[in-house]
Amino acid sequence: MGRTSRIWRTALAVLPAVAVLGVAAPASARPGPSIVVGDGVTQPVFGYADAIRERLFVAATFDSDRDGLRDVIAFDVMRPKATADGLKVPVVMDASPYYSTVCRGNESECKADLDGDGLLDRWPLFYDNYFVPRGYAVILLDMVGTNNSTGCPTTNGSPDNLSARQAIDWLNGRATARNAAGQVVRADWHNGRTGMVGKSYDGSLAMATAVTGVRGLTTIVPISGPAEYYAYTRSNGVVTRGNSYVSSLANTVTNPDRREYCKPVRDALGAADGDETGDYSAFWAERSYVGRVDRIRASVLLYHGLNDDNVRPDHFSKFWYELAAHDVPRKLWLSQEGHVDPFDSRRAVWVATLHRWFDHWLHQVPNGIMDEPRVDLERSADVWETHADWPVPGMTETEVFLQPGTGGAGGLQLVPVRKQAVQSFADDPAQRQDAMVGNPDTVTPNRLAYLSEPLRAPLHISGTPVLRVRAAADATDTNLGVILVDYGTAERVAHRAPGEGIVTLETQDCWGETSPTDDGCYKQTRKRVATADLELVTKGILDAQNRQSIRRATPLVPGKLYNFEFPLLPEDYVFAPGHRIGVIVVGSYPQYSSQADPNRAGVDVALKTSHIVLPVVGGTPAAHAAGL
Repeated sequence: MGRTSRIWRTALAVLPAVAVLGVAAPASARPGPSIVVGDGVTQPVFGYADAIRERLFVAATFDSDRDGLRDVIAFDVMRPKATADGLKVPVVMDASPYYSTVCRGNESECKADLDGDGLLDRWPLFYDNYFVPRGYAVILLDMVGTNNSTGCPTTNGSPDNLSARQAIDWLNGRATARNAAGQVVRADWHNGRTGMVGKSYDGSLAMATAVTGVRGLTTIVPISGPAEYYAYTRSNGVVTRGNSYVSSLANTVTNPDRREYCKPVRDALGAADGDETGDYSAFWAERSYVGRVDRIRASVLLYHGLNDDNVRPDHFSKFWYELAAHDVPRKLWLSQEGHVDPFDSRRAVWVATLHRWFDHWLHQVPNGIMDEPRVDLERSADVWETHADWPVPGMTETEVFLQPGTGGAGGLQLVPVRKQAVQSFADDPAQRQDAMVGNPDTVTPNRLAYLSEPLRAPLHISGTPVLRVRAAADATDTNLGVILVDYGTAERVAHRAPGEGIVTLETQDCWGETSPTDDGCYKQTRKRVATADLELVTKGILDAQNRQSIRRATPLVPGKLYNFEFPLLPEDYVFAPGHRIGVIVVGSYPQYSSQADPNRAGVDVALKTSHIVLPVVGGTPAAHAAGL
């Protein structure tokens, strides 16, 4: 007997496959059930406490632990009781590795079977409470090697990426699922459409599933998810998360009683991740969704915090640029917070938007949501704007040249310096970010600072800035870093404080229906704001040996000038009148979570052609008007 069959026939076999509370009237006594649409949205006309609950298992198409047997993916299903009487419903799915370890949401909710019957009594997050009564099924799927699924996690490797596809194939009749007793269960209640949603790792799994091109996945809602795992642990050749981070995360999400069993898989991850160089390889290509956007059949509602220092915003921008290039139906929300779920930053509007989004794509309700502006953007705490697209239309890449200073900071102008000038600094691997950006008018040996004059008018940037410098080092390698700073006093979202821009309150509000063991009530939040004299707007780093390619390192010739070009993190920001724009150039940048370069190189920057490209809305005329 194979492992899959053994799992279905062990002690779990005594458990019921479906829990249904309440007794339905005979089918002949009522018309066929259907959703109800009122005020343009589906209405909560189905029960929650009496919803059908199942735990199902599907044999996967992969073998992550290489024991010669197919892994088994487990998932929990909740659907309206009316689906037993012919109601056809779509699925809202959150696939996650976290349901039994890190858990989900601002209140760290885990899956919980309180009575030991093999069915969930407590379902993390609000999706089940809110959407099941409105005519949806909800699936919470355990990624390979986590919770009730077998195998071993691979941190966004192929087994992780294909986990949710197994359930979608079952929903659409292409795979077989069984209950704990080993009985085949069919999704004859499904209407053929599935949406995936999730934050962080869960969001990456939604993207991963979409780029397989699987039929039946209609829409995805990735929230702050890594779209390019190389960029989560590296940046332009610089290791930002080392010490076998991929293996470490796999260990974190594995059930404690299986961690020793999965150690060989983690060891293989550690051996292949290339921490020694930081270079791109096939290992990272397997973990990239950006390069496979052309396979997506689903629409995308994308959310990201512009100040997310966990999953940095270049994940959303790279994915978004590719979505646009392939004309994928899409919308985008950008907030001022860090790694925060929109349910905790703009709750009521987010739930209403998500509701309309799923109604449109999964129930085909003609609510006009795709006729509305494509982008919602938080400009300051709880002040939101809408735009036709992102980058904001009218953006033009504008070159701003570095100028030499006389006893203090250099300048920023729209024309290059007339005569060649060279400025130098020494890389200090221990230099802290506060020292890099503080007192920009003071000359220090470990950075170069460039300041605009106080602005005469607002200057709006929207997109991805790029630094282009011509420089030489006195060593065969160095790191280069750049920081774009707004020098000016203002009240801003305190995204670097605890909560990453929000404060969790003791009061609650409720979103959806309840059962005796599960409610849809969650702690409310408010924005955390603070007044500061400067704001670190965006930043970037580069390993100088990866100046030509992130796939291979090419040593520098000491003293030779090279052209270096690398992006900063994407941003949408308005510099206020009276403020000054600052560009800070450094070597190692340890608070970018990066490994410092040990060479302590001296770096010479030739200013005649060195500049930063700012994505200015209105282009050069707007920059002129602002006083650059």
